[in-house]
Amino acid sequence: MTCACGHHHSPRHHLEAKGTPVPLPKPMLGLTGRLVCQDAGQMMTALSLLPEHLRLSREEPGCLRFDLWQDEDPLIWNLSELFIDAEAFAAHGARTADSAWGRESAGIGRDFQRHEVFPVIRRETRQDLDAIDALLNAAFGGDDEARLVRKLRQDGDLSLSLVADAAGTLLGHVALSPLVAEAPAHALAPLSVAPKAQRLGIGMALVQQAVAWADTAAVVVVGAPSYYGQLGFKPADLRSPYAGLAMQMIGDLPKGSVLRHAPAFETL
Repeated sequence: MTCACGHHHSPRHHLEAKGTPVPLPKPMLGLTGRLVCQDAGQMMTALSLLPEHLRLSREEPGCLRFDLWQDEDPLIWNLSELFIDAEAFAAHGARTADSAWGRESAGIGRDFQRHEVFPVIRRETRQDLDAIDALLNAAFGGDDEARLVRKLRQDGDLSLSLVADAAGTLLGHVALSPLVAEAPAHALAPLSVAPKAQRLGIGMALVQQAVAWADTAAVVVVGAPSYYGQLGFKPADLRSPYAGLAMQMIGDLPKGSVLRHAPAFETL
């Protein structure tokens, strides 16, 4: 089905995923429903103005998802939206009201349902792979981390791959891969959160779930001590090509232990 952005879509229904909820300070706000045109004139208004409305909505700092696609009935558009919180949705409404779309589409019927959304942490599925790539590219501004995760997966070295799923939109991801060490150990890398969803606690929730999965195995990370220290990581005196002041660990490995990361890291 061709949507207002000119792309082909299958009908999508974002259902709440099963997993461990992320305790956000405020719930996100989801919106699903339809735009219903009464005649061909309203349909032409929608075809003319929705592409710009779609672009501007997606650029809003509080908009995490804004999808519109035309139904089999050409007078109907389906929509699925996600905002950081109710305040972000209110800001969207204020901007829309003062736009060409808001002024000229008043006669088009609206049939919307609002619902609170809390992201959940769950394991990746095959259906997530393209979205994980896109998330990593957006979070890091390049393809290196996405290539790393793909290579780990291809080599069978992706011990754990968790995503933060907010009603069908992936907002975060974390990977664990095996380390060759003197005791069971995993490398935590990469960790990513969608730029608009940062500073909400999603990254910390992903790390906590990964560490819990590792159980008694050590988890080693190279990252900002000010961030990982809050989660219980301690400076680690370990020997590795990635060792340095930013290498930290949860768990027990002997001081000076030699680590060997999965071969995929050599491609970075």
